[in-house]
Amino acid sequence: MTLNQLRYFCTAARCRSITKAAKLLFVSQPAVSLAIRQLEKEFSMTLFAYTNKSLELTKEGAIFYERSMELLKDSDEMRLHFLDSSRYRPTVKLGIPPLLSTIFFPDLMDAFHVKHPDIYLELSEYGSVRASEMVQDEQLDIGLVNMESYNIDRFSNIVLANDKLVFCVCPEHPLAHETSIALDRLDQQPLILFNHDSVQNQVLMQYFHSLSIEPRIIMHCSQIMTTLKFLRQGKCGTFFFSSMRPYLPDVVCIPVSPIVEAKIGLIWKKGKYMSTQTQTFVRFCERYYKDNPLIESKSGM
Repeated sequence: MTLNQLRYFCTAARCRSITKAAKLLFVSQPAVSLAIRQLEKEFSMTLFAYTNKSLELTKEGAIFYERSMELLKDSDEMRLHFLDSSRYRPTVKLGIPPLLSTIFFPDLMDAFHVKHPDIYLELSEYGSVRASEMVQDEQLDIGLVNMESYNIDRFSNIVLANDKLVFCVCPEHPLAHETSIALDRLDQQPLILFNHDSVQNQVLMQYFHSLSIEPRIIMHCSQIMTTLKFLRQGKCGTFFFSSMRPYLPDVVCIPVSPIVEAKIGLIWKKGKYMSTQTQTFVRFCERYYKDNPLIESKSGM
């Protein structure tokens, strides 16, 4: 018997549904089902009576639920007592790509710290590919990533915003007057792309390859300010998210064809127990971007 098994069982009992419990716990349905089966096997009892519409606790299950809730309460009280005495503050380790940190996190972090001043966010900048690897290796609790990654189904995830890429140049660039631009017109055009651990970079290269395009990549870069300095020389272009337009007053942002979409969201490792602090942060992000839609509120699109 583990505390996680008890948490999963009690949540399923309260929700009267494994599906709802899994969503609330940010884990997969099989993880909740397995925890319940393991408890039933260990104690040789049936905890739930399964109906077509919901779960119902058996008589033994109801008694087990009450005792489980007492144990979880004692565990939480003990944890809080010793965390307070050690002056420890819970930390959520988050990986975020440089490009996303520009548009996603300044406002959100301020709002989160106002609402939850007792939870630290430890941010590290990584491309989406590297951030995903570190989440899988449990070096990060969660990652904010471009979810167009080919292996995104390996992770539990939520989508926070839908965006698209635009071609960006300075006003003096030869293509700056275009109202839209086909990707095949960028053949041999000097471009700055983000680093190789960027999903955006991988997606663009797939488009270029499918169109038999050979862009002239003059630099791979992870720093937005460095990229902007090169753009202002008027000799190259790059790709940013359309929602970054308000942050780029001296840059011309041109829609591209075909549209290169970008789903932006949070990922975490499947099957791993998510701490209360991390659950709090994920729920906050969901609510925040429902109340403050990225595209409508930031770019007017």
